[in-house]
Amino acid sequence: MGGDGKVFTFEEVTVHNNHKDCWLIINGKVYDVTKFMEDHPGGDEVLLSSTGQDATDDFEDVGHSDSAREMMGEYCIGDIDASTVPRKTKYRAPKQPHYNQDKTSEFIIKLLQFLVPLAILGLAFGIRLYTKST
Repeated sequence: MGGDGKVFTFEEVTVHNNHKDCWLIINGKVYDVTKFMEDHPGGDEVLLSSTGQDATDDFEDVGHSDSAREMMGEYCIGDIDASTVPRKTKYRAPKQPHYNQDKTSEFIIKLLQFLVPLAILGLAFGIRLYTKST
């Protein structure tokens, strides 16, 4: 692989993020893929979307062929200083609001939702019986 032992910081690599100057970080190596932009089977936008980050996962997810992996050597310009690469943050689920654990008030509301219509129905039935008998 190329690179001559040059080590780049993450900040140095991230400024190379356009059609005329595109660098990628893959598996701890820095690649200048500017000359490969037009020839990339997935298009140049795929390469550009992977700038400014560690593109290893993007590269591995696609499942590149052995010949594609061999071709990488000619674009390698050095290594990345791993201490300068921002750590990926792990997904954390948002905290759920704290609910009333004993749920007493909810039980009373549900009970009233059942009893009030029943009481109204009973009252209407009682009034009907009373007016019918008189």
